[in-house]
Amino acid sequence: MDFVIKKAEEKDIPILIEFVKKLAEYEKLSHEVTATEEIYRDSFFGKEKSAHAVIGYFENKPVGIAIYFFNFSTFIGRPGLYLEDLFVLPEMRGKGFGKKLLLHLAKIAAEKNCGRFEWSVLDWNKPAIDFYKSLGAVPMDEWTVFRLTEDELKKLAKD
Repeated sequence: MDFVIKKAEEKDIPILIEFVKKLAEYEKLSHEVTATEEIYRDSFFGKEKSAHAVIGYFENKPVGIAIYFFNFSTFIGRPGLYLEDLFVLPEMRGKGFGKKLLLHLAKIAAEKNCGRFEWSVLDWNKPAIDFYKSLGAVPMDEWTVFRLTEDELKKLAKD
């Protein structure tokens, strides 16, 4: 099988945006995608980059991406790796590419001495939930995610 994972480079920004838009479409969240190439350039490759990405290629064609960043756990006193997005083209699913992308990130987390590797999944996405459980991942059902969006964040920051 000719599957290769490469660290995303600046020239790959259009691929990342294309795949994120496809993920948003799958999740019925296309209306929330406002990222531009300029924003991605700054976020992934700028002076204070805040995100990382890898791209999975099958027969030299991009078929999947994983976007991640590092956070910190005060309880264990070590960094964690947070998977923001994992997406494999629908026609390429079931070939083990998603698992290989996750295993690649797990190796990065281990190399960085991370104490955790976490991500979120929509509660209706049973295929993804079943896949993650098959890897030994455990749902954190007792936790609720809270979010401040840009408008609320700006309003709160004024107080």
